Amino acid sequence: MKAVNIAELKNRLSLYLNEVRGGAEILIKDRDLPIARIVPLTFDDQDQEIVALAAREKVRLGEGVIGEEFWEMPSPKVSAEALRRAVKEERDDAR
Repeated sequence: MKAVNIAELKNRLSLYLNEVRGGAEILIKDRDLPIARIVPLTFDDQDQEIVALAAREKVRLGEGVIGEEFWEMPSPKVSAEALRRAVKEERDDAR
């Protein structure tokens, strides 16, 4: 694993990010004290579309497994017509 101080990282950020894209991990140090690590993200091909949407802030990536208690919660009481209307309005606003 390559280690780099913040000043060096700032000066050559693109270089280090290209190394991460290639699979390398970079240890970030502040005055020689390790503070963080940059690691490559790994997703299968199916996840690439979701990651691209998240990068454009169209979706948020999940943060763990949904517990069983979620499925036992009561569902919201919204009529199908109200739901259709809301979706149509949202789509019309997006155009």
